[in-house]
Amino acid sequence: MFLLIGSLATADLLAGVGLMLHFAFVYFIPSEAVSLLTVGLLVSSFTASVCSLLAITIDRYLSLYNALTYCSERTVTRTHIMLLLTWGASIGHGLLPVLGWNCLREPSACSAARPLTRSHLALLSASVLAVLAAMLQLYVQICRIVCRHAHQIAVQRHFLAGSRYGASSRKGIATPAVILGTLASCWLPFAVFGLLGERGSAALCAHAALLPAAYGSLLNPVIYAFRNREIQKVLWATCCGCVSPSPPFRSRSPSDV
Repeated sequence: MFLLIGSLATADLLAGVGLMLHFAFVYFIPSEAVSLLTVGLLVSSFTASVCSLLAITIDRYLSLYNALTYCSERTVTRTHIMLLLTWGASIGHGLLPVLGWNCLREPSACSAARPLTRSHLALLSASVLAVLAAMLQLYVQICRIVCRHAHQIAVQRHFLAGSRYGASSRKGIATPAVILGTLASCWLPFAVFGLLGERGSAALCAHAALLPAAYGSLLNPVIYAFRNREIQKVLWATCCGCVSPSPPFRSRSPSDV
């Protein structure tokens, strides 16, 4: 889980760097070659960010579905495979504009997010929607597993009719709802614009559609990292030179992160 969170943090950091470089070179030092490089960095980083979110969701689902065998060597191997697939696909997407899939030689094929072609932008948008759909399905399964576990615990403790069962179920469902709601609100504008936007759309529209995705990179650390006590202790030690006086805690599953 910490490897996957590190992947997400790296992707979001690169997305921020890519945005700053892209706007700097577009408005202050215009250069088609550099523009292709910065766009490739943006495509790679945002793709890696979304794919890392999907990998985290898959890992959370497997940690609940295979709870007894989750802490094994297979988990580490599976995580490494997911990281390789995530960054391989992301780098491949980012290299497409650099290797020639761009509209510099054919301006009529340009999308509002120049120099990406309309077909490339549509592919990215469809990929985002596919990831959202996959995460929705996985979190539905996670909610079912959480509710089933809460029900079994309630039966064992003989307070099925009590309020604790309902509270634990609502808590288990609220977290996926927040995660999915945040991801959808950040990426749906870009996905809809990429599929429905026309070439004549102003560049401001493209930037406005991409801006929520940048906000998503700001919110990801709050949702996926800062709630973990081990990460909180490291942040306290880094920023304040001290350790938070919270009791010792060790994450045992992705549900604790």
